[in-house]
Amino acid sequence: MSDIGTASSAEAEPSGLRRSLGFRDLVVYGLLFIAPMAPVGVFGTLDARSHGAVALVYLVATVAMAFTAFSYAQMVRVVPQAGSVFAYARAGLGPRAGFIAGWMAMLDYLLIPAVAYLFSGIAMEALVPEVSRWVWTAIAVVVTTLLNLWGVRPAARVGFLVLALEIVVLLVFVVSAVVVLARDGAERGWLSPLSGDGTQGAFALSAVLGAVSIAVLSYLGFDAIASFAEEVTGGSRKVARAVLFCLALAGILFMAQTYLVALLEPTSSAQLAAEPAKQGSAFYDAVDASVGTWLHDLVAASKAIGAAFAALAGQAAAGRLLFAMGRAGRLPRVLARTDTGVPRPALLCAAAVTLAAALWAARRDDGMDHLVSVVDIGALTAFTLLHASVVGWFAVRRRAGLVIWWRHVLMPVAGAAITITVIVEASGAAQVVGAVWLGVGVVVLGAQRGRESKGVG
Repeated sequence: MSDIGTASSAEAEPSGLRRSLGFRDLVVYGLLFIAPMAPVGVFGTLDARSHGAVALVYLVATVAMAFTAFSYAQMVRVVPQAGSVFAYARAGLGPRAGFIAGWMAMLDYLLIPAVAYLFSGIAMEALVPEVSRWVWTAIAVVVTTLLNLWGVRPAARVGFLVLALEIVVLLVFVVSAVVVLARDGAERGWLSPLSGDGTQGAFALSAVLGAVSIAVLSYLGFDAIASFAEEVTGGSRKVARAVLFCLALAGILFMAQTYLVALLEPTSSAQLAAEPAKQGSAFYDAVDASVGTWLHDLVAASKAIGAAFAALAGQAAAGRLLFAMGRAGRLPRVLARTDTGVPRPALLCAAAVTLAAALWAARRDDGMDHLVSVVDIGALTAFTLLHASVVGWFAVRRRAGLVIWWRHVLMPVAGAAITITVIVEASGAAQVVGAVWLGVGVVVLGAQRGRESKGVG
């Protein structure tokens, strides 16, 4: 069976979803979920850990995540279905592995929007302190959920406007930074963002790789594009191109802004490493010191709005995952219902879970830390199973005929090695939560198998 034949067959199956998205819409959803200025919050941490080579960290991280993007591009062409990695693992590894992949991805897709909603609430509270963060968080959930219920195309249009605003703010930062650097010079060496600032000794590759394990988390969300495979016009190859384009564009944006802010940063990487409390605000502190508070406030407002719409994209992707798992009978089938092409029950379920998680975290001082510590493991585990699915579909099951070993084995194996390494480097708390969630998934899978056996008997 050829790749084209398989894809065409899958695309011909009725799904209840409406095809209305173009290439631009897919890129908008991907960039919204990632957020063009995602490095703002982690710049100080990465700068300290990499000994100042933060732009190099994002270059390496982009290359590392390219392996995952490549595997998505391979699978979406042959299994162009909603559900993304759930559908791919079912096809490449079997229904049980598919359930586990979907179950682990669920941890990511349901909680990343909660993190984004909470970030939006915290940022808005800082701008309007008279209103509590949990109120802002709830407002963000309600507004974006209504947009998603309206339909994927209208939500993409509104998302495009928000993304354009974020890009404009990023360009304002870039122009302002270039003007300051041309006028006043750099605080660090011009090549230091690629080679280190020298305050923690000679260049250390191990330090860069350690920071990469954190930086790759900035890219989580580009994979959401694959969730809309049944709603895109023009075929699944458009989805594959959008996945690769979105990752490349995000990498360029991340490297450009971290290179510039590293040159503006008056605090050395050694000082940031010695004073961890300064790491979270390092980006803003550098902007304040070099450009002015007005740009700080503009970036903060953009991040507040952008985070809410990153959650919109995440909620939409979560809804498609729940829809696909419900359609396959792995979750309640009510989640597979659609209304005028919109999977409303699945979207409402995703919204309810993210609202509960976000409001719980909003009422705790350490709520953000708790959420962030657990969302990454689900995505990385799902990515690992994605890479295995490529090998399973093309090399083991040989469903596409000729095996191209560098594409169907070497690339996904390298990608799996990268994601497993990042899992190993994750915090102990995140690993424990991921293991517990995996254990619950295995129990649920066992219960489903038991019911299926009784039904057969």
